[in-house]
Amino acid sequence: MIDRSHDLSITRQAKALNISRGSVYYLPRPVSVADLALMRRMDELHLDFPFAGSRMLRDLLNAEGIEVGRRHVATLMKRMAIEAIYRKPNTSKPAPGHKIYPYLLRRLPVTRPDQVWAMDITYIPMARGFVYLAAVVDWFSRRVLAWRLSITMEAAFCIETLEEALARHGRPEIFNTDQGSQFTSTAFTGVLLKTDIAISMDGKGSWRDNVFVERLWRTIKYEEVYLRAYDTVSEARASISRYLGFYNARRPHSSLDRKTPDQAYFNRLPQIAAA
Repeated sequence: MIDRSHDLSITRQAKALNISRGSVYYLPRPVSVADLALMRRMDELHLDFPFAGSRMLRDLLNAEGIEVGRRHVATLMKRMAIEAIYRKPNTSKPAPGHKIYPYLLRRLPVTRPDQVWAMDITYIPMARGFVYLAAVVDWFSRRVLAWRLSITMEAAFCIETLEEALARHGRPEIFNTDQGSQFTSTAFTGVLLKTDIAISMDGKGSWRDNVFVERLWRTIKYEEVYLRAYDTVSEARASISRYLGFYNARRPHSSLDRKTPDQAYFNRLPQIAAA
């Protein structure tokens, strides 16, 4: 957004964009090796105990001999984009300028491919650093329709993932996300509205509303991510790509009557219902 070669001074550009001038000059410090190891363990604990907040995670870590305070745990949780899963008061209040859409999937029978797509972001640890993974999933078949890795959580890479899914597979009737700022941004929802796709959003902090994507994250992490130590983003991208190829084409699902996501998605099997 800031153009350092522009005739307008950086100070005036920052003021026009309503951002802090200090943030323009700030160079973020790399995450320490100790924090990277701590974040990886926190990610594992969050998958097993999604209801655990910063205090409980601190206590679980302390019980394992890892001395860390609640504030530091809370800071890392924010960086990892994870939070304890529970209902909170005033969850319907949207962020300034962002519209929150109602949840449309409660008691809705999902009986065919492309009826409902869902999208989410998760934290992916590497040997020295971390990235974020975004994926679009077909609810009925569990098939991953498009995905992207990014070093930041900006909306742009989510929009690219969505646009790839639409270009490759057409359009769903309903598209479901959580209330993250990436998904409530006008740039993201505008893509859906332009193609007449009904927008559905989870209740804030309620993993059950997007349970199939949460299950996907658990599967990817235990069967791929936690078995690796990616040295680079390109290595992570290549390895995750190989795994998702296996996941879609070869990995059977008990909920799909032992069929693969590809078989359920492309064969349009009427007897399988993922409601």
